[in-house]
Amino acid sequence: MSHKPFKAVIPAAGLGTRFLPATKAMPKEMLPVVDKPAIQYVVEEAVQAGITDVLIIIGRNKNNLSNHFDSVPELESNLLRKGDQEKLAKVQHSSDMADIHFVRQGDPKGLGHAVLRAKAHVGDHPFVVMLGDDLIDERDPLLTTMLAEHERTGAAIVALMEVDSAHIHQYGVAVVETTDNPDVVKITGMVEKPTAEEAPSNLAVIGRYVLAPAVFDVLEHTQPGKGGEIQLTDALQEMATSEPGVYGVVFRGRRYDTGDKLDYIKAIVQLAADRDDLGPALRPWFKEFAAKL
Repeated sequence: MSHKPFKAVIPAAGLGTRFLPATKAMPKEMLPVVDKPAIQYVVEEAVQAGITDVLIIIGRNKNNLSNHFDSVPELESNLLRKGDQEKLAKVQHSSDMADIHFVRQGDPKGLGHAVLRAKAHVGDHPFVVMLGDDLIDERDPLLTTMLAEHERTGAAIVALMEVDSAHIHQYGVAVVETTDNPDVVKITGMVEKPTAEEAPSNLAVIGRYVLAPAVFDVLEHTQPGKGGEIQLTDALQEMATSEPGVYGVVFRGRRYDTGDKLDYIKAIVQLAADRDDLGPALRPWFKEFAAKL
């Protein structure tokens, strides 16, 4: 079992077409969720789990991403002169919290292809893949549990969440076997976006994976699937048929989906309502607003 430190890979090369025209010139990962871009929440989640080496897979017109995690001396000097230590700390936090690297995906050929672009950077380290559409509440740790399960088993670990049958068709759904831990299952297969009648379980795959470097060998011979793209799901299907296999950690905490316009708005409201600086004023207003509908 490798004891090398984990690295994080965040695919961010998508076009963000569901949020046009807002994403015409700005990456969807930079859309603000209250007062931070969505991708910063994801990097902070990795750091909270003890990971400080982060690789972001980017595409064309994604310079805003690298700019956000870079230092801005002019802005910092201006805040320092004004004595605004609170804002200065926030600006510096985004560039100091992790060692962040970038690599271009080139032609967007699917999530599996994006992960494969991380091979040279990851090397022989275990790593996590974190999708920016899924924000996990910092009060409900998920990644630390997944990392521990990978270290215990050596298996690929996938985050799962129980989903109502009315929405199961929107997800990849795991075929599972129970283990002696009610929050961990063995994954024997996956079904992409099944109908409620066809779904093998109510456990949907959400955007967190813990993988060993062996996944790269599988991805290199994985044939393009749906949409002509190399799918990470297809590689995991193959890995599930041999040891050490693929396991799922069932997450029962708070998750915010920012990949859909309606859910993005809900995420902003939920996170803002829980904040000490915004919640006390927002919650009463929202009750008044809802009463008028």
